[in-house]
Amino acid sequence: MQRVPITKDGYERLKIELQRLQKEERPAVIKAIEEARGHGDLSENAEYEAAKEKQSLIEGRIQDLCEKLGHCEIIEGAESENGRAIFGSKVVMEDLETGEVTTYTLVGPYEADVQAGTISVTSPLGKALIGKEEGDEVRVQTPKGIRNLEILEVQN
Repeated sequence: MQRVPITKDGYERLKIELQRLQKEERPAVIKAIEEARGHGDLSENAEYEAAKEKQSLIEGRIQDLCEKLGHCEIIEGAESENGRAIFGSKVVMEDLETGEVTTYTLVGPYEADVQAGTISVTSPLGKALIGKEEGDEVRVQTPKGIRNLEILEVQN
């Protein structure tokens, strides 16, 4: 079984979500199904169908989280030699064509969220950044085309 890297915080967030689904969401949807059953004919009961659909989504997410947590390997914040980008590093970079400066933290695939400023070390950009240091230029293929980036800073 392949182990998937994750930060301790990312692992804790997945565990909290799993516990919330199991202890709050699952019982609430079961109660909603029971109430909907009490309204009569199930074949024309929209509340029942909606509750059953929500139950299916919750159970699917619970199964997904259990599987993910089983594959995780918590990687503690290691210090990089020579200021190179590693798992857990925060990398500040500039797009050499647009001048746009962005900052991303390198994390595992289960906790990556570009909107929150985290990218997976297994993504094309994440792979391109690993091992690089301040001043290095990186050329990476993205969905928007090839991007040329300069690493301005690596924080470990």
